[in-house]
Formats: sequence, structure tokens, C-alpha cells
Amino acid sequence: MAKSFDFHNTPGHLVRRAHQRTVALFMEETAGFDVTPVQFAILHELLAQPGEDQVTLAARVAFDAATSGSVIGRLEKRGWIRREPDTRDRRRKLLWITPEGEVAALQMRDAAQRVQERLMAPLNAQERVDLMSILSKVVYNHQDPAGTSGA
Repeated sequence: MAKSFDFHNTPGHLVRRAHQRTVALFMEETAGFDVTPVQFAILHELLAQPGEDQVTLAARVAFDAATSGSVIGRLEKRGWIRREPDTRDRRRKLLWITPEGEVAALQMRDAAQRVQERLMAPLNAQERVDLMSILSKVVYNHQDPAGTSGA
């Protein structure tokens, strides 16, 4: 007889559910901005690395480079980022956060911090440290399909 498979208690299922919870909390906390977690991550990275190329930026936020163009396009339409061809290689697109995008990203940082606090609220201090250590091991000790350590 085959062993029972307890799907609801598998690591993959629980990680997916935790991700769903995180996104739901993010959408609640940032409702006034009409922004997705990936859009926020892109804006946040451009604050730190203005003029980053589109492919590198996608890797830095762990997002598919092929799909990032449409996300970046939506931010560009909102006037939050500007995209220009690299003068040395016109195939490369360089990105900058606009002043309006910077204001929005900075305003969203408090909301993003509240998401993290709400997500971790059920855990005590040691459990929070342990969870971060375990998640870091899972994320950064696997290879992504491109052969680089998980971005």
C-alpha cells in the first residue's frame, strides 16, 4: 500500500502559502499606491543603483528578465522611472527612478516594513532569527536555472 502524502505539510506548499500571505499583506499596506511587490522592489533597487541596466536589475530583484520589461513599462507609464538606451550599447536599456518615483518609493518603505513586522508577528525573537537563517539557506544555496546562485 502506498504511503499517504500530506501535501498541506510539505515545505513547498507552506513556502507558497507564506508567499501568498506576504503578497496579501503587501497589497493591504500599499493599497493607496496601486503597486505590486515586484514594482516596489524595482523602485527600491533603482534608489540604490540608479542607471542600472534592465537585465541586471531583473536579476537583482530575482525576477525573470524577459517579463521585467512589461513591469518596467508600467512604472515608466506612471512616470516613476525613465528608460534610455545605453550610449555605448543601444541594445541595453538603462533605468533611473524619477523624482516622483523616488517620493513614492520612499513613502512605501514604511508600508513594506509593516508587512515584514506583520508577517513575523506570530514568531518570538529566536524564531524570527531561525526563520531568516533557514530561508536564507534555502534561497541562497540552490542554483537557479541560469546556473547562478539564487538572486
